[in-house]
Amino acid sequence: MHEFTGERGPGGWWRGGPWQGGRWQGGPWHKGPFGPPGAAVPWRSSLAVAVVQLVGTGFAAHRQPDRTDLGPGVYALLLAGPALLLLRHRHPRLTVLGVSAVTLGYLAAGGPGGPVFLSVVVACVAAVAAGQRAAAWCAVGALWAGRLLIAHWLYRWLPPLGDGAAGWGQEVAVAAWAAAVLAAAELVRVRREQWARERAERAAAVRRRADEERLRIARELHDVLAHSISVINVQAGVGLALLDQDPEQARTALTTIKAASKEALGEVRQVLDTLRASGAAPRQPAPGLDRLPELTEQAAGAGLTVEVETRGVRVALPPGTDLAAFRIVQEALTNIVRHSGARSARVRLSYAPDELELRVDDDGPATTDDTADGMTGGGNGLVGMRERAAALGGTVEAGPRPDGGFRVHARIPLTVAPAPRDEPATPDATEETP
Repeated sequence: MHEFTGERGPGGWWRGGPWQGGRWQGGPWHKGPFGPPGAAVPWRSSLAVAVVQLVGTGFAAHRQPDRTDLGPGVYALLLAGPALLLLRHRHPRLTVLGVSAVTLGYLAAGGPGGPVFLSVVVACVAAVAAGQRAAAWCAVGALWAGRLLIAHWLYRWLPPLGDGAAGWGQEVAVAAWAAAVLAAAELVRVRREQWARERAERAAAVRRRADEERLRIARELHDVLAHSISVINVQAGVGLALLDQDPEQARTALTTIKAASKEALGEVRQVLDTLRASGAAPRQPAPGLDRLPELTEQAAGAGLTVEVETRGVRVALPPGTDLAAFRIVQEALTNIVRHSGARSARVRLSYAPDELELRVDDDGPATTDDTADGMTGGGNGLVGMRERAAALGGTVEAGPRPDGGFRVHARIPLTVAPAPRDEPATPDATEETP
């Protein structure tokens, strides 16, 4: 029998999995420096940027004696960029524009060249990853244009005194640097969207597996309880009717009730054990067509004579196919007991190399008003049959026959090559249970 693949916890279907408490806890971007909007304040990465800018600019100043010495104002501008980075998750647009303005102010103050643009890179990537592409492009474009003005026109009035214009070849390198920053930001955005899609797909797969498991358990419980309770109901009516007139027959009915209830409790316990013992193999094998004689015997106890016919060479079926076939026949016979006035039914099993065909017929007529729901597709029984067959790529058709009565016809493909049994059934063999 199919089992859970994880342990159910209070925060979701699987404890210890990536989906907990209604929030996704995984993903490579969740705790990175370019995390999603609304994440915690990124003080560690901002502090690292501040240290790199201060130390790197200090080393660069020793190699550029013509640049302005590092004074309080330059230090303040160097620290203003990393300080603004603390807001990049909650306010990415404001951050990238503010960092670009602070960096432009540093260039206007004549500070030595160094890793001052590291704040711009981090702010730009965070803004693009957060969806603020226009703000990031405008901020980098404004910074490049402002530097162009400072290097080729405004340098005459800005420190350091006596500084000359920058070469135009240098501007090509700066433009390439700006394009590389924007390209890196776009790459991060694309990767983040990929991770978000994968995260959503994994979460949807977890929910889908949970729904499938819930529906599977509901089908199992419905099939077990509906059949057994129908037999118990019929036998209880017989026992009450014959309690005074024929005590021995009433005793037989009570014996049948005891056996049916014991079997139902065993199968329900098997389903519940699967839920309690996650990852453990079921203690008992799932029912299959080898238990069809028990099924016909129970139907006989409810007053329904079942004739079983097997066509083709009987083969060992995959466990899922065997269980689905058994449940389909079980539900069809249960519906006859509950909704039909027929006292006989015919079950035909046809084995083909690539398909198993099931057909259950009765001669009717219907005895209750809910037949339209229970027998023609509006009830849970036939819905469960169709779901079982569809899960294996098969189909179930159910409806009245032209000559009267009702028919359930199922086709289930054999996707796994079956192995012949040691004792194959004789073709066209017929068994009858009185």
